[in-house]
Amino acid sequence: MRPWSRRSILLGATALATSCVTPPTTTPPVELTAEQDHQRLMTLLGITEIRPGRNGMNPSDPNYANYDESKANPYPNLPDPLKLKSGREIATAREWWSARRPEIVEDFSREIYGRAPAHTPSVRWEVTGTDQETFGAQQGVTRHLTGHVDNSSDPQITVAIELHVTLPANAAKPVPMMLCLNWLHLPPGFHFPPEPGPSWKEQILARGWGYAEIDPSSVQADNGAGLTHGVIGLCDRGQPRKLDDWGALRAWGWGASRALDFFETDPGIDAKRVGVEGHSRYGKAALVTMAYDQRFAIGYISSSGMGGANLARRNCGEIVENLAGSGEYHWMAGNYIKYAGPLNAGDMPVDSHELIGMCAPRPVFISAGSAAAGDAWVDARGMFMAAVAAGSVYRLLGKRDLGATEFPPIETALIDGDIGFRQHSGGHTPGPNWPTFLDFAQRHFA
Repeated sequence: MRPWSRRSILLGATALATSCVTPPTTTPPVELTAEQDHQRLMTLLGITEIRPGRNGMNPSDPNYANYDESKANPYPNLPDPLKLKSGREIATAREWWSARRPEIVEDFSREIYGRAPAHTPSVRWEVTGTDQETFGAQQGVTRHLTGHVDNSSDPQITVAIELHVTLPANAAKPVPMMLCLNWLHLPPGFHFPPEPGPSWKEQILARGWGYAEIDPSSVQADNGAGLTHGVIGLCDRGQPRKLDDWGALRAWGWGASRALDFFETDPGIDAKRVGVEGHSRYGKAALVTMAYDQRFAIGYISSSGMGGANLARRNCGEIVENLAGSGEYHWMAGNYIKYAGPLNAGDMPVDSHELIGMCAPRPVFISAGSAAAGDAWVDARGMFMAAVAAGSVYRLLGKRDLGATEFPPIETALIDGDIGFRQHSGGHTPGPNWPTFLDFAQRHFA
């Protein structure tokens, strides 16, 4: 294989966007294990090995995750979100929208999260059941919906999106809505920590708002072996991805956007005030969703870590090499793998502060738990640093930044601006920060 130059590795393989409007195929989907598909992408990139990710479980492992802040910033220089590739700094909102933001979107799409197809299939929503529910002192009406994704391009691949929509009982007018990317079917024995006080659902309904839960895995499986199925496989007609094709994070975001399409047709929902929330891997997806779909009004990004709000240039907890390995590469574009070898995070053309900047001027709340209680892996300080660095975009667009530059004490709510941040004293859970986020959202929705 021809050796790759540093420039050619950085650029990767640029391919035309996949289209779902071609004649139907009768060829069965290609079946590969995650390891086989990962190796296939490495071969396309012309690389034979990558650096391993960190071990987050065993402190005696020589490759155990770093939590020493003195070693956490190997690449301290971040890309300037207000500087064009030509080197000229922009000075107006018009230049942000017409020139700089498109450059950032292109870099994220080609190198990090992958390109969504130019044409994606339509979704037909069907209500399959309705329940009257009680959450503490609140009453709600829940509709269970299935989104049937048009698979006429490849009838062998079926995608049915699972969505639950709950509105306050007896709502007199259209209500704001929080769309939550959630595990609707937890593995046996798995459970989240109990929430003290009212549940997040009760808190939302108490504000007179609604909420919805979408199961991202019903849009796209959370593994590399599933990439020739789900909506990615459907759009690729059962064939393996190109290097710059979308990964699962963008596919999950696509599913969230189709839910918002439905909300826009529902007279009981104020579709101009719909927020998106996700935790952990779904926190990554929620941030990607909001960055790419400007219709979402606000974001609650919980413990998203690497690939989400945390700076890729950090070396604390989970690092780029973890996401580039065969266990998590499916979240990202194939081109992402090269940043685990021969390139590194410092070679990336963009970083997460610019992903937060893509959400501007809409408000975003960045959340994390306590390192001592079990949320060290997501690197709360790195996410705070990204939120600070995104402030220049918000200020350019006439909005308020985070309002702080020093990492705050735990339980400190920074919610006076259009970027919010709080690290709660609980572990890897969004629960303790729901009240703070809802106060943040109330001010913006009002």
